[in-house]
Amino acid sequence: MADLRINLAGIKSPNPFWLASAPPTNSGYQVQRAFEAGWGGAVWKTLGDPILNVTSRFAAIGFNGQRVAGFNNIELITDRPLDVNLKEIYETKKKFPNHAIIASLMVEPKQEKWHEIVKRVEDVGVDGLELNFGCPHGMAERGMGSASGQVPALVERQTYWAKEVAKTPVIVKLTPNITDITATAEAACNGGADAISMINTINSLMGVDLDSWNTIPHVAGKGAHGGYCGPAVKPIALNMVAECARHPHINVPISGIGGISNWRDAVEFMLMGATGVQVCTAAMHHGFRIVEDMIDGLNNYLDSKGIAAVSDIIGKSVPKYSDWGNLDLNHNIVAKINPDVCINCNKCHIACEDTSHQCIDMLTDVNGKSYLKVREEDCVGCNLCSIVCPVDGAIDMIEAPRELAPMTWNDRQTALSVAVECKADVAK
Repeated sequence: MADLRINLAGIKSPNPFWLASAPPTNSGYQVQRAFEAGWGGAVWKTLGDPILNVTSRFAAIGFNGQRVAGFNNIELITDRPLDVNLKEIYETKKKFPNHAIIASLMVEPKQEKWHEIVKRVEDVGVDGLELNFGCPHGMAERGMGSASGQVPALVERQTYWAKEVAKTPVIVKLTPNITDITATAEAACNGGADAISMINTINSLMGVDLDSWNTIPHVAGKGAHGGYCGPAVKPIALNMVAECARHPHINVPISGIGGISNWRDAVEFMLMGATGVQVCTAAMHHGFRIVEDMIDGLNNYLDSKGIAAVSDIIGKSVPKYSDWGNLDLNHNIVAKINPDVCINCNKCHIACEDTSHQCIDMLTDVNGKSYLKVREEDCVGCNLCSIVCPVDGAIDMIEAPRELAPMTWNDRQTALSVAVECKADVAK
């Protein structure tokens, strides 16, 4: 059994699976149930001045029979008094001393407000703090959440204010509703953040009811944008984690969030630089017991690779992630159809003929049986045929014989610049 323990900026937990700050961490009862199920840590639902929530507040979108492929909410921070939350945090930490409890915080962008709540929360024994600069709705209209999180100067200043009095590690939770998340990540580092977490939810409107014309969800006929999460956001989150992990000025641990539903997702985030992961939608969909499969799957994966500790995989794929200009323009792969597996549904032919490079031919053998064949000389290796194919193993993407030496766009531009300069020198 591999060692699944992690240490994120000094916050230790028995495994990398934490519950994110959200409805599943709204109370001591829930967090204690989660720890009993096997979760290594929990970020308590965001604390601040209690608010009133609305009903209804959740919506989901399905795709091809999968329920909750994407999830949307217009819920705000805790609607329970701070004293009640603090009492339950204290009791939970006493009962589960080896599990990580992180308090998510959101207050007005005022120094005294941050000092006050940090001191009160740390008095009950939390292992760390997470500053919520990401909520895209409700709180943003009040100058908090993503309204602060979209302004690097405010991220840096408020992080600094929290760090002025904090005795535990400070994690800064970043909003994805911004052009370049590395700008606010770097600002958090400049403010003294011990770690960053990402992503918070994405601005979204889940849908419109075609009979009533109400938004989904709606409150007495009125709707508002909400936060989007769930499996559909994973590629966006993974990219943002990777961008921060490879950034030369962002040198703090990352807690990965966004569409993580199983151990495979968690491994991908950790390979791209996350020290641990946070989960919300999957737990809301399937319950706390999903962590059992996550732990077993991660253990089996590490054992199969001969890896002794989960910490050994953190960031291993980051060097493989670069800019487009560094990709080899002369690398060449082509599609190959396996006739023994192909069911002749023709989806690859249609996709290639209509929307790609028209390089899959429909042929007939000597027995009158139809089959599909790729004209390799015209194939550009785009992967579309293998993506739309419904049968595993029917289409392989194989590396074609290399005819030219590796060359990137940046190499090409450099060579062109040198050629132009040489030509100019000759002309002189």
